[in-house]
Amino acid sequence: MHVRVTFVAAARSSSLLAERFEDDRPLDQAGWAEVQRAAQELVPLAVAELRYCAPTPRSRATGDALGYAPLVQLALRDCDMGRWRGLTLGEAMAREPEAVDGWLADPRSTPHGGESLLSFIARVGHWLDTRPADDGGRIVAVAEPSVVRAAVVYALKASPSTYWNVDVRPLSTITVTGSAGRWNLRFEGAVSQSSRL
Repeated sequence: MHVRVTFVAAARSSSLLAERFEDDRPLDQAGWAEVQRAAQELVPLAVAELRYCAPTPRSRATGDALGYAPLVQLALRDCDMGRWRGLTLGEAMAREPEAVDGWLADPRSTPHGGESLLSFIARVGHWLDTRPADDGGRIVAVAEPSVVRAAVVYALKASPSTYWNVDVRPLSTITVTGSAGRWNLRFEGAVSQSSRL
């Protein structure tokens, strides 16, 4: 028994440099335009038997705009950043440079008073492990890029520090297949004849 979960990173609500911890702003104009450009590729994912999204406004709006009519899953919420919520990384660094350095270096640390990176990855992994394992079942989940990064780290059983090396762009997709504790990363997409070696 295995399941196929495709994560779709939510469209943006600001420039990447202005990304904020636990950003709860709605999609901006650029985000809406990105959804429209990506719709042709992403709308077919709506055939999934189960369609979920994170509780953020931009995750819900992305899922709705793509016709998924997703169910909100609290387990797919962003990492709880405590008193850093709403700050950019630069703003947090300006206020508490040593605390930010410690947080970036130690996945168990919670200098912000919120959730550790290790706990965040485990929470997202637990959600993944508890998906119904109907053989060949398909699931789509729209979530913040940070949640997609956490899912990749969990699926690969990688070191938590790997989280910082995973780049997830708005509206990118990643698929994991398998079942509880046994996940494989799956890269999909058409390869043109001219690009084959």
